[in-house]
Amino acid sequence: MTPPEGDGAAVAPIEPVDADIDHPALNRVFDGFRDRGREVPLLYRMLGNAPAMLDAWVQMAWPLRSEPETDRGLRELLIMRTALLTRSSFEWQAHWPAAIRFGVTEAQLEALGEWESSPEFSAAERAALACAGEIILDGGASPGAVGRLREFFSAGECIELILTTSFYVCVARTLQSLGIEADATTAGPALDAYSRLIQ
Repeated sequence: MTPPEGDGAAVAPIEPVDADIDHPALNRVFDGFRDRGREVPLLYRMLGNAPAMLDAWVQMAWPLRSEPETDRGLRELLIMRTALLTRSSFEWQAHWPAAIRFGVTEAQLEALGEWESSPEFSAAERAALACAGEIILDGGASPGAVGRLREFFSAGECIELILTTSFYVCVARTLQSLGIEADATTAGPALDAYSRLIQ
């Protein structure tokens, strides 16, 4: 669709769809949250403006979160590193509880800014963080970084870790493009740590 030619007037921002909207494709996604007594996240309501795209999003995001063979804590660690390097405060705040729940320590999260010199990380975690850093900052991991990752993980596990970082770069950029930031009114260790790390 060709957008209309502008006349200089301000264009309304993209608004989230109503969480109670009655739409078959959106109900399939939104009911997953409502059935667990959770609010539909703002990001999903924003993506709900394009139901087919939201469906494609969850077909990637949900299996990536729940079905891989790699340790969930390690994947959450990579998501947090991604949030930090992409300056996505929402992603950082949203994934802090899951990272802690799946075994990432607050000391590790506090050390993510200078993980190379920190004693908080295992050799396998270091290989994963190095690979993630190249994906985020260089546009892709080098053969050397993937080779080091392969020393600790199977080929399939390497794919899971590479996809986790790559997908959450996409998440961060989408959040930023839609103006979705962390809830600054919610005090807690997540935003305190984030504020220190981005200084």
